[in-house]
Amino acid sequence: MSFEVDIGHASRRGPRRINEDFAGSQRSGVHDSARGLIAAIADGVSSGGRGLEAAQTTVMGLLADFFATPATWETTVALDRLIAAQNTWLVGLNRQRQRDAASAGAENSEASEAAALTTLSALVLQGQSYSVAHVGDTRVWRLTAGHAGEMQLLTQDHAYPHTDLRSRLTRAVGLDDVVRVDYLQGEARIGDSYLLTTDGVHAVLKPRQLAALAAQGTAQQASDALVDAALAAGGSDNASALVIRVLGLDAARLEDETLRTRLLPPLGRKRVGEVIDGYTITALVADTGVHRLYQARDNSSHELVALKTLHESRAADPEERAMLAHESWLALRITERDEPGFVRGREVVEATALYTVFDWHGGQTLEQMLSKGRATSVAEVVAAAVAITGALGRLHRQGVIHRDIKPGNLHLGDDGQWRVLDLGVALSGREGQAARELHAGTPSYINPEQWEGAAPDAAADLFALGVTLYQWLTGRLPYGEIEPYQSARYRRDPQALSRVRPDVPIWLDHLVRKAVARDARQRFETAEEMLLALERGASRPVNAPPPTPLVGRDAATLWRLALGLSLLVNALLVFWLLFLPR
Repeated sequence: MSFEVDIGHASRRGPRRINEDFAGSQRSGVHDSARGLIAAIADGVSSGGRGLEAAQTTVMGLLADFFATPATWETTVALDRLIAAQNTWLVGLNRQRQRDAASAGAENSEASEAAALTTLSALVLQGQSYSVAHVGDTRVWRLTAGHAGEMQLLTQDHAYPHTDLRSRLTRAVGLDDVVRVDYLQGEARIGDSYLLTTDGVHAVLKPRQLAALAAQGTAQQASDALVDAALAAGGSDNASALVIRVLGLDAARLEDETLRTRLLPPLGRKRVGEVIDGYTITALVADTGVHRLYQARDNSSHELVALKTLHESRAADPEERAMLAHESWLALRITERDEPGFVRGREVVEATALYTVFDWHGGQTLEQMLSKGRATSVAEVVAAAVAITGALGRLHRQGVIHRDIKPGNLHLGDDGQWRVLDLGVALSGREGQAARELHAGTPSYINPEQWEGAAPDAAADLFALGVTLYQWLTGRLPYGEIEPYQSARYRRDPQALSRVRPDVPIWLDHLVRKAVARDARQRFETAEEMLLALERGASRPVNAPPPTPLVGRDAATLWRLALGLSLLVNALLVFWLLFLPR
C-alpha cells in the first residue's frame, strides 16, 4: 500500500477587480519519515490587494513549513504553532500599517483598509487519517466513497449568521492577538474525495450540486467545473476550489491507531457465535480483568484470528486505549517484513468497536507446558533459547524493549516456531508518558537495577529470559519468588543448575547463571552476545559469574553483623574493666 492522490485546483477572479483567494498543496519528500499531503485554501479580506497578501503568505508559509516541523509533533500541534506564528506576524504588520496611516493623517477608514486578514482551511492526509484546521468561512467537505451524492461538511463558518452581516468574520488570521483554530480528525479511506472551497463557490452552489460536480472526471476537471458553475450561477465573488481524490494510503501510523481507539466504543463481552465486523467469535481465550482475548474466524478468508480488546472496567481509560493502540501499531511495524518470532498484527478496516486483530497460532505457552509437567530435554531448551534470543535481538535492533519476558509470553506454535507474545507494555520511544512511567513486568523476572530505580533497557529483557531458562531447566526461580514489597530480594546467588538437574551441561549452567548474575557487569550486554554463546555451546563456553560478596547481596546484613561484633567487643571490654583483677 502506498500514498497516492489526484489533486486539482481552480481559481477565478469573477466580477471582482482582484482575486484575493489563494490555494495550494504540498506533498512530503520521498525520504521524509512522515509522508503525506497538506492542502490549504484562503480567502483574503481587505482592499487594495492586502487580502491577497494575507492569503498568499498564510498558505505558502503553512505549506513550506509543515513537513519541516519535528516528527515528534502531533499533526494538530504542528498546524496550531504554524498558524499562530502567521497570525502573530499579520497582527504586527497590520498594527504597524495602522500606525503609519495615523502618522500620515489618514482617515480611520483608510487605516482599516490597510489591515490584511484572511480565512484559512487546511487539510492534512497522513497515514490513514485526515486532520482539518479551520478559521473563517472557507470550507472543507468530504465526499465519502461508496455513498454517491453524500457530501459531509467538516467545518463550521466563523461569521455572523445574519444575511446583512454574513461577510463579517468572527474569526480570521490576523484579526486578534490570539487566533482560535477549529480542529477535526478522522479516518481516511481510499476512494474518498475532499473539497476545499471559498464562499464564492459554496455560497452559490448547493451541497448536492457540489457533490455532483466534485465527482466528475479527474480532480482538475472537477475543480474547473465547480468554479465555472459558481460563476455561471451569478457568483459575485472570487471563486476557488481544490479537489483531492484519495487513491492509495500508507500503512497505519501510531497516530492513526491512537485516533481510531480513542473514537471507537467498547466491544463488550461477546458470546460464541456472535459476529463483529465480519469476525465470528469462536472462543473466549482469556479474561484478565484488563484485557479480553477471543479466538474468531474471518468470514471472508475463513482464517482463525485473535481479537484483543479492553475489559469494560478499563475501556473508558484513555491511557489503556493508548497502550492498546501502541501494541497494535508495534505488532504491525515489527512484522511488516515477516520477521520470525512474533505474532503478526492485522490492519483493522472500518471497525465499529474497540479491538485489535492478530494472527492465530495453535499451540501452548511455556507456562502451560510447565504447569502440565511436560518433560523437556536440554537440547529442546537450547533450541528454544536460540530462537527466542534471536527474536529479542531483532526486537532490540528496532529500538523496542519488551519489558515482560516470562513463560506466559513465550509460545510454541503448532508449526514448531517459538514466538514472543504480548507487546502491551513494550517501549518503542513512541509510547505515551504514562506507559513509559509504568513499572511494568513480573516481579520475579525483573532485574535488580529496576528495583533500585533504573530505567528498563534491552539488558532487562535478557535478564528476564535468563530467569525463564533457569526456571525451565530446574523448576525453580533463581532468586525465589519475589514480591514487590520485598526489601532484600537477592540475598543469595542462584544455585548451580547442574546440582539440581545433573543432565544440564556445565557450559549451559555457566551461561544461564551469567544471564541472571546479581551484578549487571557480569551479564550479557546484548542479545547477539547471548545468542553467540548459545550457538557455540561447549566449543567456547562462557565463565560462570564469581560469587557475589555479602556487601553486594545484602549490605544491611553486613552492617548488622558489624554492629553485633562491635557490641560484643564493647561488652567484653566493660566486663574486663569491672570484674577481672588488674
